[in-house]
Amino acid sequence: MRTLALALLFATPLSAETLSQEIARAGLSATESRLAALPAPTNEDLFALAGLRFLGGIEQALQLRWKTGVKADWSELPILRLPIPENPNAIPFQAADFTALIRNLDADMDASRAALAQLGDKPFALEVRMADLWFDINANGTREPGEDLAAVTGMALGGGRGMGVAVADPVITFDTADAAWLAAYTHFLSGVASTALAYDPEPAIQRVLDSSKALYALWGTTPPRNAMDMMFGRQVDRAAMVLLALATTPDKALAQKAYDHFLSMIAENRRFWSLVALETDDTGEWIPNDGQTSGLGLRMPPGTGDRWRAVLADAEKVLKGELLIPHWRFGAEAGINLKKAFENPPPVDLVTWIQGEGLLPYAEKGPQMSMQSWRDFEDILQGDAMLFAVFLN
Repeated sequence: MRTLALALLFATPLSAETLSQEIARAGLSATESRLAALPAPTNEDLFALAGLRFLGGIEQALQLRWKTGVKADWSELPILRLPIPENPNAIPFQAADFTALIRNLDADMDASRAALAQLGDKPFALEVRMADLWFDINANGTREPGEDLAAVTGMALGGGRGMGVAVADPVITFDTADAAWLAAYTHFLSGVASTALAYDPEPAIQRVLDSSKALYALWGTTPPRNAMDMMFGRQVDRAAMVLLALATTPDKALAQKAYDHFLSMIAENRRFWSLVALETDDTGEWIPNDGQTSGLGLRMPPGTGDRWRAVLADAEKVLKGELLIPHWRFGAEAGINLKKAFENPPPVDLVTWIQGEGLLPYAEKGPQMSMQSWRDFEDILQGDAMLFAVFLN
């Protein structure tokens, strides 16, 4: 009975408690469950539901990583590189765990977009204290050190690299424009997930896990003569997993799904900047226009939005095959049509790709992409371009 009472307490908002405070107390999952059960959610509820499902997808991935002891030195996928506390009692990582992580993340992004579809372009304003957000990484229902949003994402709340003004306790008022930003990010993660699944990585991962186990069985009781395995063994195994998976012929349907997500990401990001440009208020801005101030204290030079939209425009042209990707063997008049590569995705053969033969089916004459828009973006942000590229999406 006491357990049931506690569960009801965590699932039910306290009187006069804001949604932000509820998340701080009950966590992402319990708050999402309550909002999902509402018969008539408000516009704020719908955005919060979408945001909680987005963050919940990340939380589930972090929980699986913690459970299986996957460290943050995996840099191939965004969520695998986030720092998390170490689990001293982790169970062995299995190849199926990776597939589950990716599929679950994709499902949560779909669920987030479903809530955003209900919201549409309806106006709303939802105030969230950033320090109230946390991930229940060890799934024990209690907020512990290392589980705060700032600790996991590396977001230096109140100061740090990329910050122009120190904000001691950032509070963001999310609005209609930010819903478009969230939609863009869900498409980005779904695009990454579909790309990963297209190459069916599970057999490659299992092959390397099995061979690695056999290699260590050869060691016996004699210590190795050097520290090469300690320094590079994990990285070599991981590289082998990636290269073996990429060497398979990818699934066309999943490649097309990834392609559609990346185009949708650009469309939603462009919609976000169009909506931001119309804003006249200046209250707790997530990403400000030139006349606003970042609620996080981010240094956003005037013209940042215009420079980023130019980067997006080039990226869209590359995806559509209107600009070609240069290759050192194809000369100044030809390049790789990325649209063709998504339509008939090839296995990755580094030898023939570097030499050029393996990319000939996707080569054609036409205008090549340049890096000028990216260089302009770098110039305005003075060394923080990659940080902002991740944030702006």
